[in-house]
Amino acid sequence: MEIIKTAVAGTLESSDCMVTIEPAQKGLELDLESAVIRQYGKRIMEVALETLDRLDVQNARVSIVDKGALDCTIKARVECAAMRAAEHEGRISWGGVIR
Repeated sequence: MEIIKTAVAGTLESSDCMVTIEPAQKGLELDLESAVIRQYGKRIMEVALETLDRLDVQNARVSIVDKGALDCTIKARVECAAMRAAEHEGRISWGGVIR
């Protein structure tokens, strides 16, 4: 999936996260800000990278501001931001690429 523009998904409310995705020249850059980074930072990064891999996002700069989100919320926010950034809104293959 090619990232065309900058897109955001999520909020800064408790138990949520805000994900920003923008185009990058080469590879994935992931930046994480979280109050629980020492306890869960590695897992948050794993969930985000697994989700980007499933969506075949290869060149993007991703910023996550976590406020205690569960794995399912992180996955949903990354998927939504990626779909918006690739301008796939309205053309989502439910049950296909997204697992």
